[in-house]
Amino acid sequence: MIEQQEIDQPSLGPEDESASLQPSPPVPAGPPKSIIREYFEQGVITVILALFLMTFIARAVQVPTGSMQNNINIGDHLFVNQFIFGRNTPLIGPLLPAREIKRGDIIVFKFPQDPKVNYVKRVIGLPGDEVSVRGTRVFINGHELPEQHVIVRLESSDYSANPVIKAEPAPAGATYKVYDRERSEAELDFEAQNAKFAVNGPVIVPPNSYFAMGDNRDNSLDSRSWGFVPRANIIGRALYVYWSFNPHDPQAPGSGNLLLDFFAKTQWRRTGKPIK
Repeated sequence: MIEQQEIDQPSLGPEDESASLQPSPPVPAGPPKSIIREYFEQGVITVILALFLMTFIARAVQVPTGSMQNNINIGDHLFVNQFIFGRNTPLIGPLLPAREIKRGDIIVFKFPQDPKVNYVKRVIGLPGDEVSVRGTRVFINGHELPEQHVIVRLESSDYSANPVIKAEPAPAGATYKVYDRERSEAELDFEAQNAKFAVNGPVIVPPNSYFAMGDNRDNSLDSRSWGFVPRANIIGRALYVYWSFNPHDPQAPGSGNLLLDFFAKTQWRRTGKPIK
């Protein structure tokens, strides 16, 4: 039979017991933070996070013109994914998903003739493609590009979007819509005379360059006029609308009160709309 062994422990005397029950001396606390210091620290953290996001992840841009109506409207504020096309970010670049630029991507880029200005267009031609524009149709390497055409009535630049007259059936393979106004063949011939690239004959997209066009084909200053987009000028891909506000839109009359007009003229239904 296994015997239970007792472990003798030294007994505590009255003095020792009272000493063990005494609490440890409190650690002196530092001086309390002032309200100004707390707000300052929060502000610094916010600025650092904002700079990190704007430098490596996303950028916010506003669309002031109608070259992409009605997919992107006047007054839309967009978030732009800056790393999706493999932007050179040595610290975190390998950790972020990236891919090549595809036909149909809506890109934000520095205007080749004025890099201080950002443009938003859709990629039509990739490096090495033969691009030809015949009237309202686009041909890539001899084949018509599948696009769904929508006829609209062009309004003034104050309107956020153009009224739709009719939409043609979407052809097989079409993933987006383009918008044209009704016009005659004579008008198409006159417009062709004022274009420089791909309209009066096919062009080949140079290496590391792209042919880009606006979805509002009759109100877009794009590659048909000024040429190709260098790869180095591309900032990123438009993601979604985070706010849409056009103070000049006559379809949303104002009251003269800034606060009321903010709510009345904000296009709330466009908040969170993905850009496709």
